[in-house]
Amino acid sequence: MGSRILLLWPLLIYCYQGPTFAANTISPGQALTGNQKIASSGGIFELGYFVLGNPKRYYLGIWYKQIPTDNVVWVANRDNPLQDNTAEFKISEDGNLVLLTQSKVISWSTNVTSTPSSPSRIVVLEDSGNLVLRDANSSNNIVWDSFGHPTHTWLPGGSLGLNKVTNEYQMLISWKNEKDPSPGPFSLELDRDGASQYFLFWNRTQKYWTTGRWNNQSFTGVTEMAVKYIYNFSFVSNDKGQYFTYWVNSSIVTKFVIGPSGRIMQLTWSKEVQQWIAIWAQPKEQCEVYGLCGDFGVCDQDKQNPCNCIDGFEPASPQDWGLSDWSEGCRRKFALQCERDQFSLQPGLNSSVNSSTVRVSNAESCKSACQEDCSCTAYSYQKSGCLIWKGDLLNLRQQSVGNENSIYVRVSNLETLDRGLNKKNAATVIIGVSVGNVLAILVIIWLLVWIFRKLSSSQDSKMQGMLVSFRYKDLQTATKNFSDKLGGGGFGSVFKGTLPDSSIVAVKKLEGPRQGEKQFRTEVSTLGTIQHVNLVRLRGFCSEGMKRLLVYDFMQSGSLDFHLFNFNSEPLNWRTRYEIAVGTARGISYLHEKCRDCIIHCDIKPENILLDAQFCPKVADFGLAKLLGREFSRVLTTFRGTRGYLAPEWLSGLPITTKADVYSYGMMLLELISGRRNVEHSEDGKVGYFPTWAANKILEGEEFELLDPRLEGEADVGELTIACRIAIWCIQDEENSRPSMGQVVQVFEKLLEFGKPPVPRSLQVLVSHQENIVFFSDGSDRSSKLQTTDSSTCQAKSSFSV
Repeated sequence: MGSRILLLWPLLIYCYQGPTFAANTISPGQALTGNQKIASSGGIFELGYFVLGNPKRYYLGIWYKQIPTDNVVWVANRDNPLQDNTAEFKISEDGNLVLLTQSKVISWSTNVTSTPSSPSRIVVLEDSGNLVLRDANSSNNIVWDSFGHPTHTWLPGGSLGLNKVTNEYQMLISWKNEKDPSPGPFSLELDRDGASQYFLFWNRTQKYWTTGRWNNQSFTGVTEMAVKYIYNFSFVSNDKGQYFTYWVNSSIVTKFVIGPSGRIMQLTWSKEVQQWIAIWAQPKEQCEVYGLCGDFGVCDQDKQNPCNCIDGFEPASPQDWGLSDWSEGCRRKFALQCERDQFSLQPGLNSSVNSSTVRVSNAESCKSACQEDCSCTAYSYQKSGCLIWKGDLLNLRQQSVGNENSIYVRVSNLETLDRGLNKKNAATVIIGVSVGNVLAILVIIWLLVWIFRKLSSSQDSKMQGMLVSFRYKDLQTATKNFSDKLGGGGFGSVFKGTLPDSSIVAVKKLEGPRQGEKQFRTEVSTLGTIQHVNLVRLRGFCSEGMKRLLVYDFMQSGSLDFHLFNFNSEPLNWRTRYEIAVGTARGISYLHEKCRDCIIHCDIKPENILLDAQFCPKVADFGLAKLLGREFSRVLTTFRGTRGYLAPEWLSGLPITTKADVYSYGMMLLELISGRRNVEHSEDGKVGYFPTWAANKILEGEEFELLDPRLEGEADVGELTIACRIAIWCIQDEENSRPSMGQVVQVFEKLLEFGKPPVPRSLQVLVSHQENIVFFSDGSDRSSKLQTTDSSTCQAKSSFSV
């Protein structure tokens, strides 16, 4: 008996699993159910059931078979999930592709028309990720395909636009959140007025971003697209449709998605780091997405989780907020009672939608106008007049505090009472510990007085090992009333000064109350805690009301840009340039790897490299620096830095890492080697983009072609090769293809060795797509000798290697 069971066991397994499938096909009479799957012929994509959420919800979809995370590209029943995995996915008797529940109810269908004479049909999953329903005997007779009905992902080869045969628009619609693929509030759709452009919509009605029109190379509203895209992107308009499509090299795994937070992104899979790399994203700022935080939600661009509720409100769906889905917004903690309602000041907030103007003479009248109208939600009295909002508040953004961007929001008097009760309950505890607190306060006051007296008694305002707090009038005297100006930038001017001990300093006078204050706090907190031979030393500061100044050691030789680009100056010899490159790398490496908190400088360029009397480089100007805790790998920050030195992730509006500084260093290193700006303009209006030409020369082993012609070939060949290779490795498109600054220092010290770098893909695109971009043939005449480099010489390699 036992032997008979063993003989029947394979047959029992077969019967349990149901019918088998061809590798990538579902034929009539077959049904996909349970854990069954089919894969495309090349094993790239897979079709089957997947589960999300708690409680569990089952979906039928397509995903990348070999990619472990964020791999779903299409969902059939996204707005009608299944409760279990007993459904059947098959071809129905009328020739439609259907998803049937256990009780034979249709959960999803292709809904194509059929006749009794319609030929037999099959379903095929292609290597492109397209699921095709077609006649069994004709691969060209396609009845329905998933590319014509995308969900949130646009794959290469797919189209996005208008199908004139069916009069249907293909659009991308976001998932609600990462655990719920049901249609979210954000969508990308082709202009229905016939123009060759896309719009991002909120709730299918409100436009909040546009690509601008297509000019056969890029969209006019996305100027960086021609540089960023490595794709064959084209617009098609004929009697069958009007749409865009794109293709990529078969070795590249990429997808175009609309995320749950309302941004569109082009993602490329990196095998080396096993994650998706975003190479392009719009809108650049998260808070530009319309309705991102929902009703009564506030968007703050400087926070990693940008949405929070205003005072008196709480998340309407806390569980969704935990999944970064803020679309439900916030709800009141207490219901309004109209005549007994109060108004809560919300400093630094404003909303650009749904406001109306009321003619009143003062702020009190503005308040009364809102108070007397029970439908009035908020008011703001500004120079332009009285603004009131009715209904829910949407698109609230956190800005700096001021009369022009603060509003008063209507709240229940119960909210005020609740705060008062909480204070009353807390009063008992406060009284119980007040005696101890008073004693502690007296001790603190005594310490502050002692510290102040020590600072004031010091003749030169100097305390060993600490930053010095200068008085404004003392710095005014030291700089001769700020008469000897050394230079200036976006945040203020720098003046030369002499302290009472005869030491010479550079005094930066910060200008602009908003940016200056932020700059001031950043520089003091950053430079006040670090010391390194290749970082400029902050001597002290002054903060008296709106007067904010920073005092640095004076650098006798000025900034690096003066010596590189001022052709009336004596050119720096190669040995000096090489030591500047090494010293600068050490300074940046210290910021990234040796400080308590990782510090991302965010604005590495020749103007911010200062030189002392011996031309020792000092990294300066930390006003844009971003501190990153060691437990984090990247930080979300607002757009900052200087164009020409910005890494691709800056332009994509994505969280950055220390590799953003590495990219800027690479661009600066090219300028240090060549003595020329990365981007130069000729008299006929053409743009010379030096890095592309330089990358090809390095690939060809002709590094001396890059050398500043003023050096007349006087450079160590080994050092020049090292510096050139480092520069191109640093400006690779993908973060993970760039070395760390610590590795850069090791290569300079000959502890590591870099091979020949590939030409970054974005530079290849410049060659092949930009007719107005031309490249230098040599350095003898920068204004007249411009020629186009043959794009066929561009070779690519995918990853950084040592």
